[in-house]
Amino acid sequence: MHHTAFRGRDRIDRLSPSVQASPQGAAPHHRRRLSVFVFHRRQPVCQFRSRPLSSKQNPGDGKSEVSLSYRDAGVDIDAGNALVDRIKPHAVRTRRPEVMAGLGGFGALFELPLDRYRQPVLVSGTDGVGTKLRLAIQSGRHDTIGIDLVAMCVNDLIVQGAEPLFFLDYYATAHLSLDTAEAVVRGIADGCVQSGCALIGGETAEMPGMYEGEDYDLAGFCVGIVEKAKIIDGSKVAPGDVLIGLSSSGPHSNGYSLIRKVIEHSGAGLDDAFDGATLIERLLAPTRIYVKPLLALFEQVPVHALAHITGGGLLENLPRVMPTGTVAHIDASSWTRPAVFDWLQQQGNIVDEEMYRTFNCGIGMVLAVAAADAEATLSLLAQQGEQTQVIGRIESGGAGDAAPRVHIG
Repeated sequence: MHHTAFRGRDRIDRLSPSVQASPQGAAPHHRRRLSVFVFHRRQPVCQFRSRPLSSKQNPGDGKSEVSLSYRDAGVDIDAGNALVDRIKPHAVRTRRPEVMAGLGGFGALFELPLDRYRQPVLVSGTDGVGTKLRLAIQSGRHDTIGIDLVAMCVNDLIVQGAEPLFFLDYYATAHLSLDTAEAVVRGIADGCVQSGCALIGGETAEMPGMYEGEDYDLAGFCVGIVEKAKIIDGSKVAPGDVLIGLSSSGPHSNGYSLIRKVIEHSGAGLDDAFDGATLIERLLAPTRIYVKPLLALFEQVPVHALAHITGGGLLENLPRVMPTGTVAHIDASSWTRPAVFDWLQQQGNIVDEEMYRTFNCGIGMVLAVAAADAEATLSLLAQQGEQTQVIGRIESGGAGDAAPRVHIG
């Protein structure tokens, strides 16, 4: 995130500080439609000068002598440059030794740690944070939404046994606010540090007319690596396996359209006192990142399957890693739901099935392990600071249970 390059879509390409650097003593080089320095071999070789639009150039009324700029169109190149300077130190915090140095790259370079693998497999994923972003914008709290963005991606990788390697983000807005954008990227860097992956690039798109007011949108992309023989795909799940739940911090990043509807229906204020904090603080609690505790667990225990409990809740995510002809029996009394879920259910008069199909209801990740490994799994995760509990087990289904299903009682 050292260098900016503007292209036809009003973009700022941000690459790792170890990848991009300007020539010593030279200003950062840009490509613009009206005025541009073209660099070759690190030296400027020519300059194209802009001219006021004449009547011959303009098929319109032909009377304007004004020379338009990108700023007139709503794109502030200087603000983009200032943002890059602000976020450099945040990207540096996430650096891994595999990030390669280089000059003028259009893409970030990352050397795969092949010495640690016999048959390495890359695992990739992309995600966003849904309408949780609307609450962040509405409340002016932007410092943790970036953690959510990283968490949604890296937690999807870890369920297959993959170690996240690097992350890229996309930030789009109509008008670039330096403070907001820096807060978001700072959160992204925090999430990368928590998960051990490098923030090696990203893009900031300032697009007038595409978003209203101070609105912005986020997307993230992550790549991880796993030994082929150690891929966790649910194929080892069998009747008798124990299901262990890892506690969530709250709704994480799913179900926020329903959450916002409940807030509207209840008339509650975001700053209302709630559960020892405020309602907005509980709702914006960042998504837990389970990567490092699980990587440590994989070294000690053969985990049969993991399910990241996101959209679809327990009812739809667990079957994704279960074999046909099995049923996951979940004991809802085996864990204490965070108070925010009870409030949502009460205020929205939401039935149990809808709750378990929409929200994680206090369980952000589920592991399936052999019964003989359950105690060791609980102990090892507790040593890593995770709150865990046995929430159920896998059993054989009945004669009519071809597709895997979940029963919560």
